[in-house]
Amino acid sequence: MSRNKFQSVDNAVELVADGMTLGVTGFRWAGASELLLRTLAARFKATGHPRDLTLIYSSASGDNVSTGLEHLAEPGLLRRVIGGFWGATPRLAALAEQGAIEAYNFPQGQIARLYGAIASGLPGLVSRVGIGTYIDPRNGGGRMNAKTPAALVEVVRLRGEEWLLYHTLPIDVAFVRGTTGDARGHISMEHEAMTTEAISLAFAAHNSRGKVIGQVCRQVEAGQVHPRAVAIPGYVVDHLVLASDADHDHRQCVGSVYDGRLTGDIQANESAEGSTPDLIRSLVTGRALKEIRAGDVINLGQGIPSEIAPLVRNTPLAESVHFTVESGVAGGIPRPVPDFGIAINPEAILRHDDQFVFYNGGGLDVTFLGFAEIDADANINASYFRGRSVGCGGFLDIAYPAKRLVMCGTLTAGGLAVDVRDGQLSIVSEGKNKKFVKSLQQLMFNPLRARRGEQSMLVVTERCVFDVHDGRLRLIEVAPGIDVDRDVLAQMEFKPVMAETMRQMLIAIDR
Repeated sequence: MSRNKFQSVDNAVELVADGMTLGVTGFRWAGASELLLRTLAARFKATGHPRDLTLIYSSASGDNVSTGLEHLAEPGLLRRVIGGFWGATPRLAALAEQGAIEAYNFPQGQIARLYGAIASGLPGLVSRVGIGTYIDPRNGGGRMNAKTPAALVEVVRLRGEEWLLYHTLPIDVAFVRGTTGDARGHISMEHEAMTTEAISLAFAAHNSRGKVIGQVCRQVEAGQVHPRAVAIPGYVVDHLVLASDADHDHRQCVGSVYDGRLTGDIQANESAEGSTPDLIRSLVTGRALKEIRAGDVINLGQGIPSEIAPLVRNTPLAESVHFTVESGVAGGIPRPVPDFGIAINPEAILRHDDQFVFYNGGGLDVTFLGFAEIDADANINASYFRGRSVGCGGFLDIAYPAKRLVMCGTLTAGGLAVDVRDGQLSIVSEGKNKKFVKSLQQLMFNPLRARRGEQSMLVVTERCVFDVHDGRLRLIEVAPGIDVDRDVLAQMEFKPVMAETMRQMLIAIDR
């Protein structure tokens, strides 16, 4: 008779030894093994072990303050970190910026998909995502500081074309999460707001001769998890630990312990979900909405773009378009930060890595993303601003292969205020920081590399709209009431190409 795989969390984390490579799941709080991470950090503080771990993750887990991967931000615990998004882990990012750890930033989707390559015994994951950016080894290879050694990605030529090869590495221990576990180790995810790439990571660790530790919040007898519900099979799970909702170690997301609207168990009244209250964001989303076409498969990034979906539900497009989020969630009303990645009334909850397979292969018709800086050649920085690196997250995986790209943001930042009266837009106070700059702090996205020139790109701000013409940013629309010289050109560090016929930007406000 097989043993019961449930054991204490203290015994489970003792499997993590000095120098090991630890892989974890988690997208903000969703899918994060909070109990395991917190207990591992407590063990290190008490004993000084394990030390010098390599941590790999695709999308940072935690609440942006003190949970998730922030538990591991202890000098000595980590030697190397390979991460897709660093914006939710300020203490961990600080260790990278200070040179206290070796640190790599790779595209989120490439890391999520890399686990499948590890499990398959391949030397790496071949992709075009990242070519020409700071991920490219010719531009730094994703290394975040001088302490970080040789790149873990290389340029290869296949069939006459350049590709990036993201190197595989063995996973010694994997922390994964689900809802219910049985005595044989089978894990289901019925109350999880997203599926993550847990099964790929589990396979990668198992096939690396490592250990797989699962965190669940329900324990049942062997055979009581329905075969169709098994998300991670027990034959790759070495140990299970039981977390309690009472102490929030197994929250569904930052905003709730469990909300059936996030899993499809309860259907919410969508009309109860309010629209964008902020005037500036309403101006941007209202104009961006006009770029959606019937039948589009759409990705929405975090920030302003995540507020587009609610605006569509009262339009004729509502029944024909398909909203998706990189986490694998599709349909419904996407939640904002800090619970970005999940949705109320989802239509589908797919695996995180499978969603990126679809994205990387060109499945998206259009994506709406935010930005920190743009230069005259339409190069974009959305990974480094306010003096710290947040990483590229899923941006490159989404932006490179998408057919149409709509960047959503403001012309300036830091104190910007506007007003609309009688259909005229006025700038009440200008932002202190220019976002359209001569030189980017970090080159994250190069549109000339995307889809080999087949991609269209639009930049929508609260007062004007740009497109890309012959590789240069071109001003094509200005809102009524806006003076081009004073309110647009004077607020940019370069002069864009000017359209021969300047169109009036639509002002659509939903407050």
